[in-house]
This record gives sequence, C-alpha cells and structure tokens, in this order.
Amino acid sequence: MSIPVENKNPAASTSRRTFLKHTAGASVGLALGGRIAESHAAFSLPPATTEIAPFRIAVPQSDIDALKLRLSSARLPEAATAAGWAQGVPLDKARTLVEYWRDRYDWRKFERKVNAYPQFRTEIDGLGIHFLHVRSPHANALPMIMTHGWPGSIVEFMKVIGPLTNPTAYGSSADDAFHLVIPSQPGFGFSDKPAEEGWDVVRTATAWGTLMQRLGYTRWVAQGGDWGSAVTHALGHVRPAGLQAAHVNWQFVYPEPLPEHPTAAEASAIESVEKFMDDGYGYFKQQGTRPQTIGYALADSPVGLAMYIYEKFQAWTDNHGNPEDALSTEEMLDNISLYWFTNTAASSARIYWENARHGANFNAGRIELPMAATVFPHEIWRAPKHWAQAWWPNLYYWNEVDHGGHFAAFEQPAIFTDELRRAFKTVRG
Repeated sequence: MSIPVENKNPAASTSRRTFLKHTAGASVGLALGGRIAESHAAFSLPPATTEIAPFRIAVPQSDIDALKLRLSSARLPEAATAAGWAQGVPLDKARTLVEYWRDRYDWRKFERKVNAYPQFRTEIDGLGIHFLHVRSPHANALPMIMTHGWPGSIVEFMKVIGPLTNPTAYGSSADDAFHLVIPSQPGFGFSDKPAEEGWDVVRTATAWGTLMQRLGYTRWVAQGGDWGSAVTHALGHVRPAGLQAAHVNWQFVYPEPLPEHPTAAEASAIESVEKFMDDGYGYFKQQGTRPQTIGYALADSPVGLAMYIYEKFQAWTDNHGNPEDALSTEEMLDNISLYWFTNTAASSARIYWENARHGANFNAGRIELPMAATVFPHEIWRAPKHWAQAWWPNLYYWNEVDHGGHFAAFEQPAIFTDELRRAFKTVRG
C-alpha cells in the first residue's frame, strides 16, 4: 500500500505526467543497457587551488525543476501504527512538508541570502573547502571559525552572522565584533567530497588551522556544535598557530568511569545518554557502519532525505512537539535543499564512518586550550560543570541557558550571539 502526495497544483499535475513519460523512456534506456547517473546534479564545483577563489551558489534551474517533478511523483508509506513521532515522522506531517517543498518553497530566495555574503573555495590537503568569510566593519574584531555538524550546514549560522560581525547595528558595542569564517565540512555543502578514507575530525581541525593561516589570521578563536563541536575539541588538541580559545555548545566530557554515586545532575546526564543509545542511536549506527548503503536511498529520494533530516529537527530542537515550534518550515527546507542539490547525503554520513565506526564516544579527552561552554536545555545530553572541569583544566566560562536545543545558533540566535560575546570577552586582548 502507498499513499500519494495530494497535488493541488494543476501545473504540477501536467508536470507529473511529463515526468512519468520521461521516466518510462528512461526505464527503456536502462533496460537497453543505459547507465544510472552517479549524481542527479547538473552542476559541478569549480576545481579548487591553494588560491582563495570567490564562489557563488547558482543551482541550475533544471535541478530545481527535476526536484519538483520528483516530489510530484512521491510515493509515501501508510501511516505509522503508533501515535505521534514514536516511529518517526507522522504521515500527515510528511505530506504537509512535501507539498510545501513542491509548491511553495523558493530555493532562489535562500541563494540570494547566502550569496549576499562573501564566499570562497580553496584547496587544503587535497580537498576543495567552501567557506563564508564575513569580515566585520570594526577593525578590532576577533576572528572566529565556526563549524556546523550533521544534519546541519552553514544554514545553521545564517541568523547570527549580522549580529556577530556588526554588533553596533544590533544595539551592541563594537567591542563585541567578530570576523567570521564559516566553512562547510568535508563532504558537506559546497566543499569537495573526499575520495578516500582519512577525513576524521583531527584532519579537519588541522585543515581549519591552515585555512585561518591562509586568511592571514594570527590570533583567533573557534566555535562548534554537534560534529562541529567534535572538530572544535580536536582543535583543542591540535592547537594550530594562533588559536587562543574555543567555545562549544555540546561538551564531550563524559566521565570514565562513571561515578558510583551520581549527583542529580550526573544522573540526569547519564539517563539522557542511555536514552539516546537505546532510542535515538539507529541513524548513528547505520552511518557509522554502512554510510554508502543509506546514501543510495537518500541520494535518490528527496522525500526520504527530507524525512531523515526533519525527524532530527523534531527530536533535537527545543519544541512543544513539532519542529515548527523551533524552526520555520522555510529554514528547515533551506538546510534539506542544500543536502539535496549538492547530493551530499552519503558523503556527509561518512563523517560517522571516519570517527565513530566503533561506537559513540562522548569524551574527547583532556584539553589544555582555554575552553568556554554554553549548555542548552534540550541538548541530547547535558554535562554538569564539574565533568568539564575534570577534563578542561583551563575552563574559563560556563553558562546554562533557559532555551534552545541541539541546533543552538539556528534555534536561538539571540541567546547564542550573547553567549559568544560573553565567552570571548576576556580573550580579545
């Protein structure tokens, strides 16, 4: 049994018939020995060199049209047998999101938003790295590199670029200004996809050090969440030239061994980890062991990709039951569309293979670098401060805020911005 997506758009119906006609022709071609395309994307990234080359996002209209055709012919499963989100995205929520993506969402609007900021690509350690480089109008701004995670992207930081780079335009002081470097991780977005094993968080952290040096920064700080937090912890170990301090909104300081008589805060953290490992770990295990297999499904089906990411927005944001309580539909589709148009479902999933094929490890070890942290209340698990003090002897800033979840900058840009201003105030020198 399959549930079709309701099509209220007559033009889309015509497009669907055209799509089915072309699909039938393609099927004949395959039967006669035609080759399946390795990528649906019609565009290719420009080759990167060690020069810093300007870059603009320009997805071909043919790719946008092809997405809408795929969405018009989407086949959905029957409704779950359990209520709510217990088995994943509810059917009615899935249908609503697909219809919005097909009939109302405007990718070009997002393109214009991102292209308003300076973007570049440069080759580091054999890989083309895409990044935003937004310099503050204030000369004494502090350079900061910010790293996203999975299933996030540079989209997570779009709402904090203005307040962080130009604080006086948002009611704050020039003393709070940052120069921002926001790279797409290897295999994500408009960075190249690694063609060989080895791009773990340490290698990425080393590349970030090279990037900051190439940009001419001799004194800078770092920030990250999710896998971006893992990269930022790795920066704390690598200690590239110029790195002064780091801030993370997910703290990998899980104790080894666990306390025999945990406090209430410790018990809460341990319970959250156990819940994640029991009920939220399936994607992690799949991507840590067979990222290529799940990649085929997500590369071929925009609906599958959308629900795979949408479910995480529901599970990991600070909401009242629906992800739309924390993020707008447009914002979520900006992120989902970025994954679709770049065909990076498989390459981004490999970050788990590279770093976590032997299981989750929530302890990044002892870090001597000065560290700062903000704990958001709906994080997957929340570390007590004394756990961080045990692993970070130079912990100098710690705060627990009242709102926000795993996608901190995306969900709570004002709180996130204020936390970074506070965290790095003493580092500015």
